[in-house]
Amino acid sequence: MATLLPKPIDPEEAAQRESATKTGGVFFPESDLDEVAKHFIGNIHRYRENIIIPKLYGAVQIKTNEEKLVEAAFESCAFKSFMSCVLGYGLGAAIGLFSSSVNPSIADPLAAEKQQTAREIFREMRQATHSYGKNFAVIGAVFAAVECTIESKRGVSDWKNGTYAGAVTGGLIGLRAGVKAGIIGAAGFAAFSTVIDYYMRHR
Repeated sequence: MATLLPKPIDPEEAAQRESATKTGGVFFPESDLDEVAKHFIGNIHRYRENIIIPKLYGAVQIKTNEEKLVEAAFESCAFKSFMSCVLGYGLGAAIGLFSSSVNPSIADPLAAEKQQTAREIFREMRQATHSYGKNFAVIGAVFAAVECTIESKRGVSDWKNGTYAGAVTGGLIGLRAGVKAGIIGAAGFAAFSTVIDYYMRHR
């Protein structure tokens, strides 16, 4: 009658395995087979040049650890937020400079009021440029940080990330003027982000 119970270990076989292990055998008592088994099973060091990757879409290049670190740094939320802050400041500064040059607060030359000097005009232009740049930098940094965090948590890159990030950013900016302004700002910024994201993805 067949049984499903495991076969008991022979004492002699157990003694042979123990003696082989003591003499250096890990997988097989024979030294040649044991060396082969240790090479394919126990060896954790592999040469990268021996990896074979099918070339479906051209040549495949394996990235080094340094390249992976640099790529991970560029794709991190901190770097994206920093770049959005810098670009936002530049865009805001350009808009502020344009608006201050179009509408300068210069007194009427025919009036009796004191006329502004060139230094005062440039000072006002610099203040307007810095104010616009600072506001745009804050908006860009907050939007990029929130969007990157939402995308990392969701694990999906779609239009919803921009919509959620726009709602959070608009709500935080409008919340300084009250709850109603925060809700309006969240709705408006979310709609704007959705339209821009849809245009960039389907153009």
